[in-house]
Amino acid sequence: MSTRLIEIPADAFAREVLPLSAKLWAGRRDLATYQRQTTEVARSPYGRANYATFGFEVDGMRVASCKRYLRTIRFGTKQLRAAGIGAVFTPEDYRGCGYASAMLATLLDERRAAGDDVAYLFSDIRPQFYGAIGFVELPSRAISLRADALPTTRVAVERLEAKDWPAVQRTFAAREAERPWGFERNAQVWNWVRLRIKHGSEHTAGSETNLVIRRGRTLAGYVIGVRAPEHDAYVVDEFGWGDRDEDVVAPLLRAAAGDLRRIVGWLPPDRARELLPRGAVRKRKDAIFMAAPLTKAGKAWLDAAHASSSADGVWATDHV
Repeated sequence: MSTRLIEIPADAFAREVLPLSAKLWAGRRDLATYQRQTTEVARSPYGRANYATFGFEVDGMRVASCKRYLRTIRFGTKQLRAAGIGAVFTPEDYRGCGYASAMLATLLDERRAAGDDVAYLFSDIRPQFYGAIGFVELPSRAISLRADALPTTRVAVERLEAKDWPAVQRTFAAREAERPWGFERNAQVWNWVRLRIKHGSEHTAGSETNLVIRRGRTLAGYVIGVRAPEHDAYVVDEFGWGDRDEDVVAPLLRAAAGDLRRIVGWLPPDRARELLPRGAVRKRKDAIFMAAPLTKAGKAWLDAAHASSSADGVWATDHV
């Protein structure tokens, strides 16, 4: 039996793989939209440099597939190379044969040889499957707040506009620098984040609602998320604030929720978590953050990330 991992060009992946996997990964998008948006990611500046799609072949037959995203993790003063894995898929006729496990093991070997320190993913189905091949489950929780538990301080809240993104990026970088570790975002990564926000690919319901508070020419704070009236909730993906502007976070979230009863989302990372009321926190049933160390430096980071107890390590906008 011969096996090999091969890169599948973006157009071929959209044409041959996505019709099979759409039921799992397309969300509320129809197939044509799912194909178009996936190809758009592949052709973006981030995609051309850091994103690829793969198939695993056994005796010439494609039996599994996945996506790979390259990112950098800042860990103290170190920069770790990280390979994200997404959309792991096995066609129904080939399930139960261990092909997905073999594909991921081959991919991990290749990324280790390429010099990566960590592999990571967000598991929606059977985290124990990934645990069996070396992935460790990291804190992955959701929070739910009553919107009326937040103060209704009168502030001038406005829609996030294209001109605000450079300030959003600077604000994000300043707050992330205060944390022990986090995923770094260069211009290519920010382009990818904005593209996925425009696509609405991370939410099965709701409408994009991104707000800012400006103070003169500076940005005091921002929030990214969706209003989902069908769930009576505002779903937060990320928020940030300027130096000494912690007081804007609560009114920003309250304004985003409007007449909706709840504010929900992933439990934010440290520093951001401290600005929210206690709320109801539970373990997530999907998008469970998992990682596998590929080097000693990666193992040191994983130990530190696993020890986190009061907050999660990543924003929902880092999901792959």
